[in-house]
Amino acid sequence: MKQWAKASKGRSPGHHPYTRQDMIHVGWCMKNGIKIALQPRGTEWELEITMGNSINIDPKAYDAKEGTEQLYKYYKYYYDKKHI
Repeated sequence: MKQWAKASKGRSPGHHPYTRQDMIHVGWCMKNGIKIALQPRGTEWELEITMGNSINIDPKAYDAKEGTEQLYKYYKYYYDKKHI
């Protein structure tokens, strides 16, 4: 008899289309210890940026669409800034 996991009650910002270049930026950052997470904050969303042991929260709150767009902008920013 199979046991099924309960459906998650968490929130999702929904789907955001990404490009091949977006995935290059994300992959490079993840390999280099730069991680960015979109997290719920009340009815809005916040971005948490982790670099090594340092965690920073973007002070601006976003709606779901703006938050996912900003997430990819941050990945591009760090890729452009640190990629040689």
